[in-house]
Amino acid sequence: MTLRGKNILLGVSAGIAAFKIPQLIRLLKKEGAYVQVILTPGAKDFVTPLTLSTVSKNPVFSEFYRENGQWNNHVSFALWADCFVLAPATMNTLAKMTNGICDNLLMATYFSLKNKPCFFAPAMDLDMYKHFANQNNISKLKESGALELPAQKGELASGLEGIGRMMEPEEILENLRLYFEKQLPLQGKRCLVSAGPTRESIDPVRYIGNRSSGKMGVAIAQALRQKGAEVILVHGPIHKNLSLEGLKTISVTSAIEMDQAIQSIYDSCDLVVMAAAVADYRVDNIASQKIKKTKQNLTLNLVKNPDILAALGKKKKHQILVGFALETDNEVTNAHKKMKEKNLDFIVLNNPNHAGAAFDHDTNEVSLLFPDGEKMKISKTLKSEIAKTIVQQLEKLI
Repeated sequence: MTLRGKNILLGVSAGIAAFKIPQLIRLLKKEGAYVQVILTPGAKDFVTPLTLSTVSKNPVFSEFYRENGQWNNHVSFALWADCFVLAPATMNTLAKMTNGICDNLLMATYFSLKNKPCFFAPAMDLDMYKHFANQNNISKLKESGALELPAQKGELASGLEGIGRMMEPEEILENLRLYFEKQLPLQGKRCLVSAGPTRESIDPVRYIGNRSSGKMGVAIAQALRQKGAEVILVHGPIHKNLSLEGLKTISVTSAIEMDQAIQSIYDSCDLVVMAAAVADYRVDNIASQKIKKTKQNLTLNLVKNPDILAALGKKKKHQILVGFALETDNEVTNAHKKMKEKNLDFIVLNNPNHAGAAFDHDTNEVSLLFPDGEKMKISKTLKSEIAKTIVQQLEKLI
């Protein structure tokens, strides 16, 4: 979700369209945004602070001082915000914004905003909306960099029909989404991430596998998505509780299936992160029936699986390619060798013998190794945080 974690400062001025604001807040909260509401004093005649506080899960303010004498710091509100949205934007409030009239908490906060995107959704009667003074104020705000959420045509509170209705909450939400998507550094990039283990069948019941849960790969996929990328996740049998929301997914079981899926989309991808724990070997002849426990010993003939990462490195053209190295001895030397042989832009090194690292943990401890010899060590932390660091390095390469 593009708005997840965004701080939305929502200003509400005194117009009948204020009755739509609880729905807008609900939509923003559903997207994962944080919402702080500031009302003009007159707006409380149209929607109650209690209603807005209940849906936003935050106190709602309209005065410079609270009943206990505590100051509502307009500068703090402005610094907190990722963007400012005024809805509804009445003719009176638009005039104050244009002409520097600072006579309430909302205006003091607005004039304290610094380099923050500002959206305004005009809402008023037809003739007021068309009045040259109002149109002049709207034009001046747009010239200053503010973004208009244009008034809509329809039935107005006066009973007239025409332009002046506030944009519907769903459309306001979509405009905010589109704005923040355009600001994301990986917007327009197609990313491929592999995650989880592969399973190599012995018979219809048994398989050879490993302890990978897919947590690291999924965390990287989500971090890429949050930066605006289109992400395709090719995954083996991963942990059931992992969130795949917003990701295009291809589910596979064996190394051969993973290879086929990845090869089919590799050429169209810009970024590729191979975090899957792919089995190195598979059973030569898979039994068609369950193998009976009749012998003291059972010998399986194993053959080598395709080296997916090496194949991608050989055919790499425009792609940025990153791999993982899980090593238990001569870690750095082996990882550097793998990075060079497989033509990687950098490699992520980890060791399953370190406490709380590698397989099936929510944490990991890794080092990022680069072709120029640079090494970035990341001490034990959540895999989601490591994923963000990996994605930051990908951004630098782009």
